[in-house]
Amino acid sequence: MEVLSEAIAAKGLRRSRQRDAIARTFFVMGGHVPVEALVEAVRRQEPGVSVATVYRTMKLLADVGLAVPRDFGDGRARYEAAHRRHAHSHDHLVCTGCGRIAEFESHQIEALQRRLARRHGFEVERRHVELYGRCAGCRAAGKGADAA
Repeated sequence: MEVLSEAIAAKGLRRSRQRDAIARTFFVMGGHVPVEALVEAVRRQEPGVSVATVYRTMKLLADVGLAVPRDFGDGRARYEAAHRRHAHSHDHLVCTGCGRIAEFESHQIEALQRRLARRHGFEVERRHVELYGRCAGCRAAGKGADAA
């Protein structure tokens, strides 16, 4: 919250109860937070908060490096807390049946990417791997990719 306060001041914006509630709720929720779910959670504390205010606040969090926007191809805007990303590099398994997102780490994938980059004279600035398929629960229930 301190970093956010500094960023708000640096941008000449005012700190507001709604903006604070959005940020606090986002960090408490954890994971890959869909904006719709964040709006719903924030409205329990601040009933008058608008969807636009949530989007603007999340963009601000992303601009100052506190949140990372994620697009898993389903048309839903999601954000992930940036501190988690910096703590360790991770990738995602995305279920096309239920939309569940699982994180995983693979030192082998990272090593392969470094080797490929070196081989091509490429300097990697960031990396992100997403694998799409159906989770065990959806396979057992017979849910296909069109069920999401």
